[in-house]
Amino acid sequence: MRQRSLVILTSVLTTGALTLTACGSRDDGGNKDSGKKTEIIIGVDAPLTGQNSATGLGIQGGVQIAVDDANKNNTVPGVTFKVQALDDKAIPASGQQNATALVGNDKVLGVVGPLNSGVATQMQQVFATAGLVEISPSNTAPELTQGKNWQTSKSRPFKTYFRTATTDALQGGFAAEYATTTLKKKNVFVVDDKQTYGAGLAKLFKAGFTKGGGKVAGEDHVNTGDTDFSALVTKIKNSKADLVYYGGQYDESEKLTKQLKDGGAKIPVFGGDGMFSDTYIQTAGKTSEGDLVTSVGQPVDSLASAADFIKKYKASGLKGDYGTYGGYSYDAATAIIKAIGNVVKDGKVPDGARAKIVDEVQKTKFDGIAGPVSFDEFGDTTNKQLTVYQVVAGKWKAVKSGTFNG
Repeated sequence: MRQRSLVILTSVLTTGALTLTACGSRDDGGNKDSGKKTEIIIGVDAPLTGQNSATGLGIQGGVQIAVDDANKNNTVPGVTFKVQALDDKAIPASGQQNATALVGNDKVLGVVGPLNSGVATQMQQVFATAGLVEISPSNTAPELTQGKNWQTSKSRPFKTYFRTATTDALQGGFAAEYATTTLKKKNVFVVDDKQTYGAGLAKLFKAGFTKGGGKVAGEDHVNTGDTDFSALVTKIKNSKADLVYYGGQYDESEKLTKQLKDGGAKIPVFGGDGMFSDTYIQTAGKTSEGDLVTSVGQPVDSLASAADFIKKYKASGLKGDYGTYGGYSYDAATAIIKAIGNVVKDGKVPDGARAKIVDEVQKTKFDGIAGPVSFDEFGDTTNKQLTVYQVVAGKWKAVKSGTFNG
């Protein structure tokens, strides 16, 4: 589930909004001599309130720490980076409005986000028209990078769009393989939230599950924001399924699993990275025990390369779940910062900077805190690592890591 001359950054927190504003022109030509630094904005778009906000705030926090590190280390001489975080509330139209606002600020030279694939579909064209680079740490719908006909003929629709998360084409199959070969499940009831991410992931899981010899016991859909799943629970129980696969976010699935278990169906719920949040366990409580998710990459808490990031995140008081996409957000922001460093010299932002930064991002290659960072010809990450997590004793525990080749 995704900017730059003299720049300003707005950090939106759950406790309020803090806006830091710098005055000045795009380039006064005197930064080097006067000792003043050019401010450049890294934009963030994510749900910061309401649905999906725990993971959205984790994206914002990851970017903030990357920016803090770049400023502390003087990564780009003559430049001070700031963050402008806008709340899309997981609503596509809001994401489009945010994209327009970020594009309209010539101090913004790159954007991290959005969280949701459905939101991304309404932002990509806005950024592409402006030539502004966008890197999502969480979007997984394959068509975002490979086109609507990606299963038969891949074609990149937007050269400005990149992502540090691998796609559902891999995640769905990885989950299906685990369900059939490791869990030995035979009959699955498939549920999705009718959104771009959820419906797409559920479809790919179903294809992989049946290919592996499993059967689909039933299918149904829910709406985002639903809270009463009693009718769905009855359908699942009557289907005799031994597994529920849910394509969607934690907001609904955390309630579904509780009502399912309380209703007497003692079968696990399996989902994708949209369910991978501590909030899921906190809300579902003991009924979440045994539930599973897949998520991109390896567990960030297990990576030595992420230890300093985690320490800073915890000490900062930043809200949200850093474990889901925080590491990928940090790496996405770092890729943009490095690209800016190759374009902006001594604080001077050249004409056509945005387009030049897009080209530099395409050439990205470095070791990030969440793994190696580079992009293929479609803008997809070359890091195809995935992990299955299971709720064990009230915590997400990694039970399998690897790659999926189809």
